[in-house]
Amino acid sequence: MHAPVLVLKDSLKRESGTKVHHANIQASKAVADIIRTTLGPRSMLKMLLDASGGIVVTNDGNAILRELDLAHPAAKSMIELSRTQDEEVGDGTTSVIVLAGEMLHVAEAFIEKNYHPTVICRGATMLGLVKSCIGTNSGITSLDLAIDATQIVGVDLGQGLREVDIKKYIKVEKVPGGQLEDSKVLKGVMINKDVVAPGKMKRKIVNPRIILLDCPLEYKKGENQTNAELVKEEDWEVLLKMEEEYIESLCLQILKFKPDLVVTEKGLSDLACHYLSKAGVSAIRRVRKTDNNRIAKASGAVIVNRPDELQESDVGTGAGLFEVKKIGDEFFAFIVDCKDPKACTVLLRGASKDLLNEVERNLQDAMSVARNIIKNPKLVPGGGATELTVSATLKQKSSSVEGIEKWPYEAAALAFEAIPRTLAQNCGVNVIRTMTALQGKHANGENAWIGIDGNTGAIADMKERKIWDAYNVKAQTFKTAIEAACMLLRIDDIVSGIKKKQAPGAGQGPSKPKVETEADADGEQILPD
Repeated sequence: MHAPVLVLKDSLKRESGTKVHHANIQASKAVADIIRTTLGPRSMLKMLLDASGGIVVTNDGNAILRELDLAHPAAKSMIELSRTQDEEVGDGTTSVIVLAGEMLHVAEAFIEKNYHPTVICRGATMLGLVKSCIGTNSGITSLDLAIDATQIVGVDLGQGLREVDIKKYIKVEKVPGGQLEDSKVLKGVMINKDVVAPGKMKRKIVNPRIILLDCPLEYKKGENQTNAELVKEEDWEVLLKMEEEYIESLCLQILKFKPDLVVTEKGLSDLACHYLSKAGVSAIRRVRKTDNNRIAKASGAVIVNRPDELQESDVGTGAGLFEVKKIGDEFFAFIVDCKDPKACTVLLRGASKDLLNEVERNLQDAMSVARNIIKNPKLVPGGGATELTVSATLKQKSSSVEGIEKWPYEAAALAFEAIPRTLAQNCGVNVIRTMTALQGKHANGENAWIGIDGNTGAIADMKERKIWDAYNVKAQTFKTAIEAACMLLRIDDIVSGIKKKQAPGAGQGPSKPKVETEADADGEQILPD
């Protein structure tokens, strides 16, 4: 009898075979179950307490999973899924997890029957087919619908969305108070600033001429500490006069262009403020660079680094109104009614911070959808209609598949029904009846547009109800879910307990805890680099 050979260290734990498959599937299903109820318009909210004790109330799948701290490696990779989906297309984060969870759930039965995971994956990897099935539905490439959807999806973001850089040029300002109905899209920019001298400067200017600066309007300070020795008292006056003249010349260079509003990212001295207000010019100082860029995009001004380089073409004349309003107990400057703004601000009002954060998350998703549609104006019916069509088509195709792969193929077709089924569950209708009716309608191919109206749970024609999904979101969801499910199925070993590599000589036996005596408590311990 041979002595047993130890390959792995004692501290390492290894699980392999079907045990791993079951564990991975259970973990993935657990993650899918957490956010299953957040699918569709009748979704539930989740309340999460974060590490700092704040609360997050949301129904955005990605936001929920981001906050969770998970131990199981398979569950962690499921969370990655939703993150990738969010970065790629910005929507469909819940669907992708529910779909992947369902794919694994249907695969579990085959693993119990001792099917080999690669066979199951082969049956499930029918991306080409899925695409062709979606292709049958996405005949609508008309832009009218895309625009329509944009308006349904977000507040009219038509202006900001030609340049589709959501992060840079669409700013969401959340101001607690008021009602959700008061939220609006401003054709321009809103910043949390007041004019420098409220009493002396105008707070409302129609069709303002705007100059944007990136330099301080105050006397230049020395780079480092500067000492000046003055012998005569008159020299002191000369010095002060020079400062005044410098600032006066700066202001005159600006006033030459007859601006109504001067915005600078840096400081603005009292003297400059005096000259500007005397000329009837309003000024705002210490504006964030990003906000300044937005004002430039909205009003057509050019940000200038030095006043002596100003030209007439740098003055922004695109804005229709400059106004400072008090909302709550803070002042906000609005530069709105721009002629052809390339940037806009979404002003959200609502009862509480939590509510506003939730609205903002939903708005981000909505803007991503609008962006996707503008980039790729193809739509597929929503409400689970696409998934049901794919499922029905795959079921028909499975009859032509020969051999052992036929069964996983059919099972994958069933997995797609998870989305409409979850929608039905969240609406609180009779799931079995609804699903049977839907399957019947799709099986004989009478109308590929039939799906579930997420608000009422009724079976309806998605075309009439105008419930759409963006094609590339759906395609990405299916791709990601299938690939992830296949990846998790092909894992057959988990080795855990791997420690980080220690420095040589560091890991020799457990060292005793070192007790400091009074003598060496004061001695500086040398910290490793």
